Formats: sequence, C-alpha cells, structure tokens
Amino acid sequence: MIEQTLRTTPADATHWSIRSMAAETGFSHTTIRRMWAAFGLQPHRSQTFKLSDDPLFVDKVRDIVGLYLSPPNRALVLSIDEKSQIQALDANSRSCR
Repeated sequence: MIEQTLRTTPADATHWSIRSMAAETGFSHTTIRRMWAAFGLQPHRSQTFKLSDDPLFVDKVRDIVGLYLSPPNRALVLSIDEKSQIQALDANSRSCR
C-alpha cells in the first residue's frame, strides 16, 4: 500500500485520497490514515515545481528578474509571495497588524 501510494495514481485523479486508497486496497480509511501518518505521506501535497503554461511566461520572468537586477532610478522593488490557498481580501476590508 505504501509503494502504491508513492508510485501510482488512480485512473481518475492526480493523487490518492484516503478513501480512494481504501477502496483500492480493501483497508479501512482509518487504517490508511494511520499508515500514511506513520510514514509521513501526504499525497495531496505536490513535491514538484510547476511551471506556468502561459505563452508569455518567459517574457514575464525576464521582466521581473530585470527589475531586480536593474531597478529604475529612485524605485523600490518589493516581492510578495502569493499563497494560492489563502484568499486575498480587499485592502479596505482588512486591518494592518
């Protein structure tokens, strides 16, 4: 079951869920949960770097890197790490902490 989790994916999904692995192997979902926890497995978390399929991706990367390497005079260049799982709020609806 551990090897199957690490080396395969279900035909209709990108990764195993606890319930899909339970249905495939015949173990209960609680057994799958315990076994995955014991081995530190989290198939829903991707461990690969994903590139954009935007046709202008390379041009956009060059623009951004260019700002860091040669910022305009009297300019401040900042970087913000976007987190896709966190919903951005309207600036007027959040408070500064």
